[in-house]
Amino acid sequence: MAKVVKFGGSSLASAEQFQKVGNIIRAEAERKFVVPSAPGKRYSGDTKVTDMLYACYALAEAGEDFSANLAKIKARYQEIIEGLKLELSLDDEFAVIEKNFKEKAGSNYAASRGEFLNGIIMAEYLGYEFVDAAEVIFFHDNGDFNADKTNKVLSARLAKCDKAVVPGFYGALDDGTVKTFSRGGSDITGSIVAKAVKADVYENWTDVSGFLIADPRIINNPESIEVITYRELRELAYMGATVLHEDAIFPVRQEGIPINIRNTNAPEDKGTWIVGSTCQKSKYVITGIAGKKGFCSINIEKDMMNSEIGFGRKVLQAFEENGISFEHMPSGIDTLTVFVHQDEFMHKEQKVVAGLHRLADPDMIDIESDLALIAVVGRGMKSTRGTAGRIFSALAHSDVNVKMIDQGSSELNIIIGVANEDFETAIKAIYNIFVVTKI
Repeated sequence: MAKVVKFGGSSLASAEQFQKVGNIIRAEAERKFVVPSAPGKRYSGDTKVTDMLYACYALAEAGEDFSANLAKIKARYQEIIEGLKLELSLDDEFAVIEKNFKEKAGSNYAASRGEFLNGIIMAEYLGYEFVDAAEVIFFHDNGDFNADKTNKVLSARLAKCDKAVVPGFYGALDDGTVKTFSRGGSDITGSIVAKAVKADVYENWTDVSGFLIADPRIINNPESIEVITYRELRELAYMGATVLHEDAIFPVRQEGIPINIRNTNAPEDKGTWIVGSTCQKSKYVITGIAGKKGFCSINIEKDMMNSEIGFGRKVLQAFEENGISFEHMPSGIDTLTVFVHQDEFMHKEQKVVAGLHRLADPDMIDIESDLALIAVVGRGMKSTRGTAGRIFSALAHSDVNVKMIDQGSSELNIIIGVANEDFETAIKAIYNIFVVTKI
């Protein structure tokens, strides 16, 4: 049995946190493959090492003196090394980093060094083998992740290791140039490693005890989610739930490997299990609530729209020509509404409107801004009657006006549009009706 364990930046921000991580890994012999992030914040006013590296490289790229900034970064790592009482020097690694910064190796290279250096420390601390991600994780020349080559090379490399540390967040192009995933990409690395070693479990350790049903900044002490499916997680992650990078789902989903979100500071908590499918019923009808502000709706009216072949394509072409993706597109017999991100749309508004008139010849176009979208997600909704009715009732009792409601054919989620100013009130109302009162 093998487990892949990934630890986030807050879990590795100091020597004290490293020791917690070491105790967790040593507590189970199955935790054989470790994916560390770069050191995060030690306290609220602190700076993440990745951000320090970006700032340092910006000076180097501008031809300015960056030695003081690099020295501060080295001091952060030295503090961890001394706190762990390790006989380890990173002098050679920092000399290479300094040289590459001067030669303008790129911001991807700069950002990746946080994980690279933390990986060296972690391997030394645990007595595990260090495997540089740049040698086993690959990207195509266009920047897309090369899943096939990575899985082939990484599987072969880790088959030779009993225990190994693979730094998160980065890999390399075919020519060896370092390339990073998007921020939070260490989650993806953990998933890739889990697939390569055919792990039984991928444990993702962070600073919270799993997923919560709703945002704790809106709901006071919300209930946690015990089990969630990959599909439910995708819906919630897309709408703003950020415990796990949403792209981290795909490699393990293909292999049926469950993910367990755990809390480094409370290792006794069971956390949240993310699985492909389950017979376990949710504690509540809904699994979670998530949402985002900052949308606008473009309402298009045209008589006999429903009988005009290609009308929807013409409408979307106006958005495509201006590089704008749409979120949702509910429609009626003579009406069609397109929801888009307001910040993407506002600067191209009149170009899109002109395009709509040119391509679709509508009778009327009406634009409404400052809207929020809320996703109510749950595998239990499919077998429960009246879910939408309960949502409408809860919102009506809270004086929230519903601008849009859209339910997917899978019956896994219901999307509700409300005014930005009603966003928090709406989430509280939905949470209360399904979780607090359980009417």
